[in-house]
Amino acid sequence: MIDGVPAAAAINGADAWIRKASPATIAAAAGLLRAGRLVVFPTETVYGLGADATSEEAVAQIFAAKRRPQFNPLIVHVTGLDAAERIAVFDPRARRLAERLWPGPLTLVLPRRSDCGLSLLVSAGLDTVAVRAPDNATARSLLDACERPIAAPSANISGGISPTMAADVEPELRNAVGCVLDGGACRIGIESTILDLSGATPVLLRPGGIAREEVQALAGPIALAGSDAPVRAPGMLRRHYAPHRPLRLDASDARPGEALLGFGPGFRDAALNLSPSGDVVEAASNLFAMLRALDRAPGFAAIAVAPVPAQGLGIAIADRLRRAAAPADVLDEGNDDRGPAAPCILPDQAFDA
Repeated sequence: MIDGVPAAAAINGADAWIRKASPATIAAAAGLLRAGRLVVFPTETVYGLGADATSEEAVAQIFAAKRRPQFNPLIVHVTGLDAAERIAVFDPRARRLAERLWPGPLTLVLPRRSDCGLSLLVSAGLDTVAVRAPDNATARSLLDACERPIAAPSANISGGISPTMAADVEPELRNAVGCVLDGGACRIGIESTILDLSGATPVLLRPGGIAREEVQALAGPIALAGSDAPVRAPGMLRRHYAPHRPLRLDASDARPGEALLGFGPGFRDAALNLSPSGDVVEAASNLFAMLRALDRAPGFAAIAVAPVPAQGLGIAIADRLRRAAAPADVLDEGNDDRGPAAPCILPDQAFDA
């Protein structure tokens, strides 16, 4: 019960767009997911737009709500290694990474099991699946209550700024979503690192919440995906994470009409500063929230961003900013080199996570 109203009814009510995460609201949100509805929930990285990953119809709602290209795969969230091994094939490298870095902001791209029970749309026709175990308490409680894997990209219209607080979730998603679980600000504030282990050499598809050096210490030498690599995971589109206003990178000051987003102690006159002390971890946690704030601030027509050192999480920040600054007319094409889709048995029953 929530305020004397059954939880499922309360969470679906007109005033229930955003509900503080609690055992009752998490249980109600899990019920919505099992019923094929979409739910927004927090992770340690950003807020995710979740659907039952075993339901083709539910996953299709994610693509429709986000206006997301259907060649762009989704990340499947699970409770841990045992659940992940039911949907993906783990080799010793993958198992070692999961045992050391899960739960946490690391996504592994692995071969799909033929009997995985996942929606085919989750993998966008690929023979692989992107999977991770989040370490956010609300996300983990939701996974436990749902008892099945949850497919979840960031909870924003495709190509836009990822939300790091519940209030950042765009009103455009309201009619598509059963509820938003408010778990407070995301601790890391930038999406997960994505590592492709489907081949002999690990390939970094997206830098993110775990530094490349930490992953490489466990996985061995890592190759980098080229800018023209086929889309095998989220976050690989050339234009992504973009504000509505134009973005200028490596700025030392603001031009007329620009809002300056600084980094470090040399930007006292900046409209906002990712980290006055020059801490890339703090900068990562502030990136999306500050881009969103400057995109809405009156009196500006564009945003200029100061340089951020390309080290540690600074590499992930640079990746997001480069994609956000890409011209609006950049077109991303589908996968021409994705490999065959693995045979996958469509689920008739609830997935037993």
